[in-house]
Amino acid sequence: MVSRHLRITGRVQGVGYRYWFLGRAEALGLTGWVRNRVDGLVEAMIQGSDASVAQMIADAADGPPAARVDLVLPHDHEIDPSLTRFEQRPTC
Repeated sequence: MVSRHLRITGRVQGVGYRYWFLGRAEALGLTGWVRNRVDGLVEAMIQGSDASVAQMIADAADGPPAARVDLVLPHDHEIDPSLTRFEQRPTC
């Protein structure tokens, strides 16, 4: 199991990106969260198998049809065993 913290830039707010991300993460069996940030980024924490995390990072670069993703910045992160499902969190 691996954990990555993602920062996603581009036109990713107001286009259904978080809802799309949530559905895709659940389909891949990931745990974690996704949220908007007040600075216009989308931020996520994803945990799961190496293959599922790598696929989510690749998919995040495309996003839903209305989005325009400029950059996905993944960073290694410590596993958080308290994350047992994938959720959408409030904007921070």
